[in-house]
Amino acid sequence: MIRLEDLQLFVRSAALGSFSNAARESGLLPGQVSAAIQRLERTLDKRLFARSTRSLRLTSEGEKYLPYAQEMLEVMHAGEEILSGENEDFRGELKITVPSDIGRNLLLPMITEFCEQYPQMTLQLFLSDQVSDVFRASVDIAIRYGVQEQGSYVALPLADKNRRFLAASKTYLDRHGRPETLDDLSRHHCILFSINDHAHDYWHFIENGKPRGVRIRSRLLCDDADVARRWALIHKGIVYKSWFDLYPDVSAGNLEIVLPEVRGEAAPLNFICPHRRQLSPVVRSLYRHLQRQLGDIAREPDIKRR
Repeated sequence: MIRLEDLQLFVRSAALGSFSNAARESGLLPGQVSAAIQRLERTLDKRLFARSTRSLRLTSEGEKYLPYAQEMLEVMHAGEEILSGENEDFRGELKITVPSDIGRNLLLPMITEFCEQYPQMTLQLFLSDQVSDVFRASVDIAIRYGVQEQGSYVALPLADKNRRFLAASKTYLDRHGRPETLDDLSRHHCILFSINDHAHDYWHFIENGKPRGVRIRSRLLCDDADVARRWALIHKGIVYKSWFDLYPDVSAGNLEIVLPEVRGEAAPLNFICPHRRQLSPVVRSLYRHLQRQLGDIAREPDIKRR
């Protein structure tokens, strides 16, 4: 029989890429984590990790099993919450930091709707595109784009298939023409934004199945991704943004996807708790709420060239 604690250590070891980090997070010795993984592998009769002295990675069997292990743990946590009744009595403060664009235009109503279930809850919402505040500020939850490298926190996927798209207003494209290839971007006005004083002026794509990078020069640069989107809405140029950032305006016909046949850079959206102790029942409930709300939007859009 599979032990719940072994399953938890398998999921955390996969997320952190290290038995030692998983042990440190759980207050165990690395040998205890290793023994738990070996016990799970014996039960399943499958090797889940490929180990070496310098690295730890999932085997193909481990990659296949991981989403099912995560789902089993989520079901267990959901059952515990229903029985505990903790959600009904939550009276604490919840501090959440979200990116500026998706925070204002997509997540704000979702988070507000969730918090209305808890009249005793105090919500502090911080909108920022800076990365350092996720770990230095005193927050309970950080919602962030990208593959997370630091391993001392809990990162749950909200939309791991999300990616970036090029977009501009119809008015801009009618005036300046629609790019036919990535090379055409050099002849267009492009809009840039910076994070932590670093301008994202090198855009990554997959073209004809191969990685392709394009250096972008622009006279419009800001440190707020929502401002970049607003410039695009008033016909100032082409932006390169996450599908979640673009979805409301593309759906409303305010922005048009450019070069839809070119695959954009991956931009997975993650739900992060800086410390495991912050993964409380109400936080898990918020995670599932956002997962449900974002589910339909996260599906790959079927966009044809106009």
